[in-house]
Amino acid sequence: MTVVLTLALGITSLSIVALALRHGSVRLYGPQPVGTATLLAILFTSGLDVGLILFPLLDFDRYATGAAYQFANPLAIEFGFWGFWVWGLYFLSAAYFCLFEPKLRLFERPWVKTLHNAIILGTCAFTAYLFLDMVPDYLPGFTPLTYLTLVAAVVLLAVASSLRFQVLRWLSVGSSLIFFALVFYGAVLANPAGATVLARGQDLAAYFQYLPRFLTPVSDYHEFYLFWWFTWSLMIGQFIARFLAGQRTITVLVLLLIVPSVPLALWFAVLYQFHLEAAALPPGFALLMVAVGILFLVNSLDSLTRLYTQNLALAPERLGAWAYLAVNWTLIFGLVLLFRYTPLEIEWLGLAVLGLCGVIYFQLLKHRPSTAT
Repeated sequence: MTVVLTLALGITSLSIVALALRHGSVRLYGPQPVGTATLLAILFTSGLDVGLILFPLLDFDRYATGAAYQFANPLAIEFGFWGFWVWGLYFLSAAYFCLFEPKLRLFERPWVKTLHNAIILGTCAFTAYLFLDMVPDYLPGFTPLTYLTLVAAVVLLAVASSLRFQVLRWLSVGSSLIFFALVFYGAVLANPAGATVLARGQDLAAYFQYLPRFLTPVSDYHEFYLFWWFTWSLMIGQFIARFLAGQRTITVLVLLLIVPSVPLALWFAVLYQFHLEAAALPPGFALLMVAVGILFLVNSLDSLTRLYTQNLALAPERLGAWAYLAVNWTLIFGLVLLFRYTPLEIEWLGLAVLGLCGVIYFQLLKHRPSTAT
Protein backbone atom coordinates (compact mmCIF):
# COMPACT_ATOMS: atom_id res chain seq x y z
CA MET A 1 0.00 0.00 0.00
CA THR A 2 2.77 2.42 0.91
CA VAL A 3 4.56 1.93 -2.40
CA VAL A 4 1.33 2.37 -4.37
CA LEU A 5 0.44 5.60 -2.57
CA THR A 6 3.97 7.00 -2.86
CA LEU A 7 3.95 6.37 -6.60
CA ALA A 8 0.48 7.88 -6.96
CA LEU A 9 1.42 10.99 -5.01
CA GLY A 10 4.59 11.44 -7.04
CA ILE A 11 2.76 11.15 -10.36
CA THR A 12 -0.08 13.46 -9.34
CA SER A 13 2.31 16.09 -7.94
CA LEU A 14 4.30 16.14 -11.17
CA SER A 15 1.06 16.27 -13.15
CA ILE A 16 -0.19 19.27 -11.17
CA VAL A 17 2.97 21.21 -11.93
CA ALA A 18 3.04 20.13 -15.59
CA LEU A 19 -0.62 21.00 -16.13
CA ALA A 20 -0.19 24.43 -14.57
CA LEU A 21 2.86 25.17 -16.72
CA ARG A 22 1.46 23.87 -20.02
CA HIS A 23 -2.20 24.88 -19.75
CA GLY A 24 -2.07 27.64 -17.15
CA SER A 25 -3.57 30.30 -19.41
CA VAL A 26 -6.39 28.11 -20.79
CA ARG A 27 -9.84 29.11 -19.55
CA LEU A 28 -12.01 26.41 -17.99
CA TYR A 29 -15.76 26.32 -18.55
CA GLY A 30 -18.41 24.12 -16.99
CA PRO A 31 -22.04 23.50 -17.98
CA GLN A 32 -23.45 25.32 -14.91
CA PRO A 33 -21.22 28.41 -14.37
CA VAL A 34 -21.83 30.35 -11.17
CA GLY A 35 -20.73 33.68 -9.76
CA THR A 36 -17.41 34.14 -8.01
CA ALA A 37 -18.83 34.22 -4.45
CA THR A 38 -20.81 31.02 -4.97
CA LEU A 39 -17.85 29.32 -6.64
CA LEU A 40 -15.55 30.17 -3.72
CA ALA A 41 -18.10 28.78 -1.27
CA ILE A 42 -18.48 25.62 -3.35
CA LEU A 43 -14.69 25.20 -3.54
CA PHE A 44 -14.50 25.39 0.24
CA THR A 45 -17.51 23.32 1.25
CA SER A 46 -17.82 20.66 -1.44
CA GLY A 47 -14.51 19.02 -0.58
CA LEU A 48 -14.95 19.20 3.18
CA ASP A 49 -17.20 17.29 5.48
CA VAL A 50 -17.90 16.57 9.11
CA GLY A 51 -14.38 15.17 9.55
CA LEU A 52 -12.94 18.69 9.29
CA ILE A 53 -14.93 19.72 12.36
CA LEU A 54 -14.62 16.63 14.54
CA PHE A 55 -11.35 14.90 13.61
CA PRO A 56 -8.65 17.41 14.72
CA LEU A 57 -9.19 17.24 18.48
CA LEU A 58 -9.17 13.45 18.28
CA ASP A 59 -6.04 13.53 16.08
CA PHE A 60 -3.84 15.87 18.11
CA ASP A 61 -3.25 13.37 20.92
CA ARG A 62 -2.27 10.73 18.36
CA TYR A 63 0.26 13.04 16.73
CA ALA A 64 1.69 14.26 20.04
CA THR A 65 2.59 10.73 21.18
CA GLY A 66 3.11 8.78 17.93
CA ALA A 67 6.74 8.15 16.95
CA ALA A 68 5.99 8.63 13.24
CA TYR A 69 4.88 12.24 13.76
CA GLN A 70 7.71 13.66 15.82
CA PHE A 71 9.31 15.52 12.89
CA ALA A 72 6.75 18.33 13.33
CA ASN A 73 4.20 19.60 15.85
CA PRO A 74 0.64 18.18 15.87
CA LEU A 75 -0.86 21.32 14.29
CA ALA A 76 1.48 21.12 11.29
CA ILE A 77 0.78 17.38 10.97
CA GLU A 78 -2.98 17.90 10.96
CA PHE A 79 -2.71 20.67 8.39
CA GLY A 80 -0.54 18.38 6.27
CA PHE A 81 -3.28 15.77 6.34
CA TRP A 82 -6.01 18.25 5.37
CA GLY A 83 -4.62 21.34 3.69
CA PHE A 84 -2.84 22.97 0.81
CA TRP A 85 -1.12 20.49 -1.51
CA VAL A 86 -3.66 17.67 -1.16
CA TRP A 87 -6.23 20.03 -2.69
CA GLY A 88 -4.18 19.79 -5.85
CA LEU A 89 -5.89 16.44 -6.41
CA TYR A 90 -9.17 18.27 -6.89
CA PHE A 91 -7.53 20.73 -9.26
CA LEU A 92 -6.09 17.92 -11.35
CA SER A 93 -9.45 16.22 -11.59
CA ALA A 94 -11.41 19.41 -12.35
CA ALA A 95 -8.96 20.35 -15.09
CA TYR A 96 -9.25 16.87 -16.60
CA PHE A 97 -13.04 17.08 -16.79
CA CYS A 98 -12.87 20.52 -18.44
CA LEU A 99 -9.93 20.01 -20.80
CA PHE A 100 -9.78 16.33 -21.73
CA GLU A 101 -12.95 14.43 -20.84
CA PRO A 102 -15.03 16.21 -23.54
CA LYS A 103 -12.62 14.71 -26.11
CA LEU A 104 -11.97 11.30 -24.55
CA ARG A 105 -15.53 10.74 -23.24
CA LEU A 106 -14.03 8.07 -21.02
CA PHE A 107 -16.60 8.47 -18.26
CA GLU A 108 -19.39 7.73 -20.73
CA ARG A 109 -18.15 4.17 -21.13
CA PRO A 110 -20.55 1.89 -19.23
CA TRP A 111 -17.98 0.11 -17.06
CA VAL A 112 -16.21 3.36 -16.14
CA LYS A 113 -19.50 5.09 -15.39
CA THR A 114 -20.65 2.19 -13.22
CA LEU A 115 -17.42 2.00 -11.23
CA HIS A 116 -17.13 5.77 -10.86
CA ASN A 117 -20.64 6.14 -9.50
CA ALA A 118 -20.25 3.14 -7.20
CA ILE A 119 -17.22 4.96 -5.73
CA ILE A 120 -19.26 8.15 -5.30
CA LEU A 121 -22.05 6.26 -3.56
CA GLY A 122 -19.60 4.41 -1.33
CA THR A 123 -17.86 7.64 -0.36
CA CYS A 124 -21.23 9.21 0.48
CA ALA A 125 -21.90 6.37 2.87
CA PHE A 126 -18.40 6.40 4.37
CA THR A 127 -18.71 10.12 5.12
CA ALA A 128 -21.93 9.49 7.05
CA TYR A 129 -20.34 6.48 8.76
CA LEU A 130 -17.48 8.66 10.03
CA PHE A 131 -20.02 10.97 11.64
CA LEU A 132 -21.67 7.95 13.27
CA ASP A 133 -18.27 6.85 14.56
CA MET A 134 -17.20 10.26 15.94
CA VAL A 135 -20.36 11.83 17.33
CA PRO A 136 -20.30 9.81 20.62
CA ASP A 137 -17.02 11.55 21.50
CA TYR A 138 -18.77 14.93 21.39
CA LEU A 139 -22.30 13.96 22.46
CA PRO A 140 -21.78 11.07 24.90
CA GLY A 141 -24.42 9.24 26.86
CA PHE A 142 -26.86 8.18 24.17
CA THR A 143 -27.67 4.67 22.98
CA PRO A 144 -26.26 3.23 19.73
CA LEU A 145 -29.79 3.26 18.30
CA THR A 146 -30.03 7.01 18.98
CA TYR A 147 -26.84 7.70 17.04
CA LEU A 148 -28.04 5.49 14.16
CA THR A 149 -31.35 7.35 14.09
CA LEU A 150 -29.53 10.70 13.98
CA VAL A 151 -27.40 9.59 11.03
CA ALA A 152 -30.45 8.18 9.23
CA ALA A 153 -32.20 11.54 9.64
CA VAL A 154 -29.16 13.48 8.39
CA VAL A 155 -28.92 11.25 5.30
CA LEU A 156 -32.62 11.79 4.59
CA LEU A 157 -32.20 15.57 4.96
CA ALA A 158 -29.23 15.54 2.57
CA VAL A 159 -31.06 13.51 -0.07
CA ALA A 160 -34.06 15.82 0.24
CA SER A 161 -31.87 18.91 -0.17
CA SER A 162 -30.40 17.46 -3.37
CA LEU A 163 -33.83 17.75 -5.01
CA ARG A 164 -33.19 21.43 -5.81
CA PHE A 165 -29.94 23.05 -6.97
CA GLN A 166 -30.87 26.32 -5.29
CA VAL A 167 -30.53 24.55 -1.93
CA LEU A 168 -26.89 23.79 -2.74
CA ARG A 169 -26.19 27.48 -3.30
CA TRP A 170 -27.63 28.36 0.10
CA LEU A 171 -25.91 25.42 1.79
CA SER A 172 -22.51 26.33 0.36
CA VAL A 173 -22.66 30.02 1.21
CA GLY A 174 -24.50 29.55 4.50
CA SER A 175 -22.25 26.79 5.83
CA SER A 176 -19.17 28.88 4.96
CA LEU A 177 -20.48 31.86 6.95
CA ILE A 178 -21.53 29.70 9.89
CA PHE A 179 -18.15 27.98 9.88
CA PHE A 180 -16.32 31.30 10.17
CA ALA A 181 -18.63 32.28 13.03
CA LEU A 182 -17.75 29.00 14.76
CA VAL A 183 -14.03 29.71 14.28
CA PHE A 184 -14.39 33.18 15.81
CA TYR A 185 -16.43 31.90 18.75
CA GLY A 186 -13.96 29.08 19.36
CA ALA A 187 -11.04 31.52 19.29
CA VAL A 188 -12.71 33.65 21.96
CA LEU A 189 -13.38 30.61 24.14
CA ALA A 190 -9.86 29.21 23.70
CA ASN A 191 -8.18 32.54 24.46
CA PRO A 192 -10.27 35.69 24.95
CA ALA A 193 -7.36 37.96 24.00
CA GLY A 194 -6.86 36.09 20.74
CA ALA A 195 -3.09 36.51 20.83
CA THR A 196 -2.32 32.89 21.73
CA VAL A 197 -4.39 31.49 18.86
CA LEU A 198 -2.76 33.90 16.41
CA ALA A 199 0.67 32.79 17.68
CA ARG A 200 -0.06 29.30 16.42
CA GLY A 201 0.97 30.54 12.98
CA GLN A 202 4.58 29.65 13.73
CA ASP A 203 3.57 26.06 14.54
CA LEU A 204 1.55 25.91 11.33
CA ALA A 205 4.47 27.17 9.23
CA ALA A 206 6.33 23.94 10.02
CA TYR A 207 4.06 22.23 7.47
CA PHE A 208 5.70 24.13 4.62
CA GLN A 209 9.14 23.30 5.99
CA TYR A 210 8.32 19.60 5.93
CA LEU A 211 5.93 19.55 2.97
CA PRO A 212 7.94 16.87 1.06
CA ARG A 213 7.42 14.50 4.01
CA PHE A 214 3.67 14.54 3.32
CA LEU A 215 4.17 13.34 -0.27
CA THR A 216 4.81 9.85 1.08
CA PRO A 217 2.73 8.11 3.75
CA VAL A 218 4.22 8.77 7.18
CA SER A 219 2.08 6.13 8.94
CA ASP A 220 -0.80 3.72 8.45
CA TYR A 221 -3.14 6.46 9.64
CA HIS A 222 -1.75 8.82 7.01
CA GLU A 223 -2.36 6.11 4.42
CA PHE A 224 -6.01 6.02 5.50
CA TYR A 225 -6.24 9.80 4.99
CA LEU A 226 -4.60 9.60 1.57
CA PHE A 227 -6.89 6.84 0.34
CA TRP A 228 -9.80 8.91 1.62
CA TRP A 229 -8.56 11.94 -0.35
CA PHE A 230 -8.18 9.88 -3.50
CA THR A 231 -11.74 8.54 -3.20
CA TRP A 232 -12.96 12.16 -3.20
CA SER A 233 -10.65 13.39 -5.95
CA LEU A 234 -12.43 12.35 -9.16
CA MET A 235 -15.94 13.07 -7.95
CA ILE A 236 -15.18 16.46 -6.41
CA GLY A 237 -13.14 17.45 -9.45
CA GLN A 238 -16.05 16.50 -11.69
CA PHE A 239 -18.42 18.43 -9.42
CA ILE A 240 -16.27 21.59 -9.30
CA ALA A 241 -15.76 21.47 -13.07
CA ARG A 242 -19.51 21.95 -13.56
CA PHE A 243 -19.42 25.44 -12.02
CA LEU A 244 -16.31 27.00 -13.56
CA ALA A 245 -17.03 30.14 -15.54
CA GLY A 246 -13.94 30.77 -17.63
CA GLN A 247 -11.29 31.01 -14.93
CA ARG A 248 -7.76 30.34 -16.13
CA THR A 249 -6.29 26.97 -15.19
CA ILE A 250 -3.60 28.54 -13.04
CA THR A 251 -6.25 30.62 -11.25
CA VAL A 252 -8.24 27.50 -10.38
CA LEU A 253 -5.09 25.90 -8.97
CA VAL A 254 -4.29 28.92 -6.80
CA LEU A 255 -7.88 29.14 -5.58
CA LEU A 256 -7.98 25.47 -4.65
CA LEU A 257 -4.68 25.61 -2.81
CA ILE A 258 -5.41 28.80 -0.87
CA VAL A 259 -9.17 29.32 -0.45
CA PRO A 260 -9.80 26.19 1.67
CA SER A 261 -6.41 26.28 3.43
CA VAL A 262 -6.87 29.64 5.16
CA PRO A 263 -10.05 28.76 7.10
CA LEU A 264 -8.64 25.29 7.77
CA ALA A 265 -5.55 26.84 9.35
CA LEU A 266 -7.64 29.15 11.52
CA TRP A 267 -9.93 26.36 12.71
CA PHE A 268 -7.10 23.96 13.45
CA ALA A 269 -5.27 26.69 15.38
CA VAL A 270 -8.34 27.23 17.56
CA LEU A 271 -8.70 23.52 18.33
CA TYR A 272 -4.95 23.16 18.87
CA GLN A 273 -5.16 25.82 21.57
CA PHE A 274 -7.77 23.71 23.39
CA HIS A 275 -5.43 20.72 23.00
CA LEU A 276 -2.39 22.56 24.40
CA GLU A 277 -4.31 23.77 27.41
CA ALA A 278 -5.84 20.31 27.95
CA ALA A 279 -9.09 22.19 28.36
CA ALA A 280 -12.41 20.42 28.07
CA LEU A 281 -14.70 21.81 25.42
CA PRO A 282 -17.60 23.81 26.88
CA PRO A 283 -20.72 21.62 26.36
CA GLY A 284 -22.41 24.32 24.32
CA PHE A 285 -19.42 24.62 22.00
CA ALA A 286 -19.25 20.83 21.54
CA LEU A 287 -22.92 20.89 20.56
CA LEU A 288 -22.25 23.72 18.09
CA MET A 289 -19.40 21.72 16.57
CA VAL A 290 -21.73 18.78 16.00
CA ALA A 291 -24.39 21.07 14.51
CA VAL A 292 -21.92 22.64 12.07
CA GLY A 293 -20.55 19.16 11.32
CA ILE A 294 -24.06 18.05 10.41
CA LEU A 295 -24.42 21.07 8.13
CA PHE A 296 -21.15 20.17 6.39
CA LEU A 297 -22.24 16.54 6.14
CA VAL A 298 -25.54 17.51 4.54
CA ASN A 299 -23.67 19.74 2.11
CA SER A 300 -21.26 16.95 1.13
CA LEU A 301 -23.94 14.29 0.76
CA ASP A 302 -26.12 16.70 -1.21
CA SER A 303 -23.27 17.36 -3.66
CA LEU A 304 -22.35 13.70 -4.11
CA THR A 305 -25.95 12.49 -4.35
CA ARG A 306 -26.68 15.11 -6.98
CA LEU A 307 -23.57 14.01 -8.88
CA TYR A 308 -24.13 10.27 -9.05
CA THR A 309 -27.88 10.58 -9.72
CA GLN A 310 -27.19 12.95 -12.64
CA ASN A 311 -24.48 10.63 -13.96
CA LEU A 312 -26.84 7.65 -13.83
CA ALA A 313 -29.92 9.54 -15.09
CA LEU A 314 -31.70 8.95 -11.78
CA ALA A 315 -32.87 12.53 -11.37
CA PRO A 316 -36.08 13.22 -9.42
CA GLU A 317 -37.74 14.39 -12.64
CA ARG A 318 -37.42 10.82 -13.91
CA LEU A 319 -38.09 8.84 -10.72
CA GLY A 320 -40.45 11.20 -8.96
CA ALA A 321 -39.57 12.92 -5.70
CA TRP A 322 -40.76 10.19 -3.33
CA ALA A 323 -39.07 7.36 -5.23
CA TYR A 324 -35.90 9.47 -5.48
CA LEU A 325 -35.87 9.97 -1.71
CA ALA A 326 -36.58 6.32 -0.95
CA VAL A 327 -34.02 4.85 -3.36
CA ASN A 328 -31.14 7.13 -2.44
CA TRP A 329 -31.76 7.05 1.31
CA THR A 330 -31.87 3.25 1.22
CA LEU A 331 -28.66 3.03 -0.83
CA ILE A 332 -26.65 5.46 1.30
CA PHE A 333 -27.86 4.41 4.74
CA GLY A 334 -27.61 0.73 3.79
CA LEU A 335 -23.93 1.26 2.94
CA VAL A 336 -23.42 3.16 6.21
CA LEU A 337 -24.54 -0.01 8.00
CA LEU A 338 -22.14 -2.08 5.88
CA PHE A 339 -19.23 0.16 6.88
CA ARG A 340 -20.36 -0.12 10.48
CA TYR A 341 -20.92 -3.86 10.73
CA THR A 342 -18.75 -5.49 8.02
CA PRO A 343 -15.02 -5.36 7.10
CA LEU A 344 -15.74 -2.91 4.23
CA GLU A 345 -13.02 -0.21 4.22
CA ILE A 346 -12.47 3.10 2.43
CA GLU A 347 -9.07 1.84 1.24
CA TRP A 348 -10.84 -0.48 -1.19
CA LEU A 349 -12.55 2.48 -2.84
CA GLY A 350 -9.26 4.39 -2.87
CA LEU A 351 -7.58 1.55 -4.78
CA ALA A 352 -10.47 1.58 -7.28
CA VAL A 353 -9.90 5.31 -7.84
CA LEU A 354 -6.19 4.76 -8.40
CA GLY A 355 -7.10 2.11 -10.95
CA LEU A 356 -9.37 4.57 -12.76
CA CYS A 357 -6.62 7.18 -12.67
CA GLY A 358 -4.30 4.66 -14.31
CA VAL A 359 -6.84 4.21 -17.11
CA ILE A 360 -7.09 8.00 -17.53
CA TYR A 361 -3.31 8.40 -17.84
CA PHE A 362 -3.16 5.53 -20.34
CA GLN A 363 -5.90 7.10 -22.48
CA LEU A 364 -4.23 10.52 -22.34
CA LEU A 365 -0.97 9.03 -23.58
CA LYS A 366 -2.74 6.92 -26.21
CA HIS A 367 -4.67 9.91 -27.60
CA ARG A 368 -2.04 12.53 -26.93
CA PRO A 369 -2.29 14.38 -30.29
CA SER A 370 -6.08 14.68 -30.13
CA THR A 371 -6.10 15.89 -26.51
CA ALA A 372 -3.47 18.59 -27.00
CA THR A 373 -4.85 22.07 -26.40
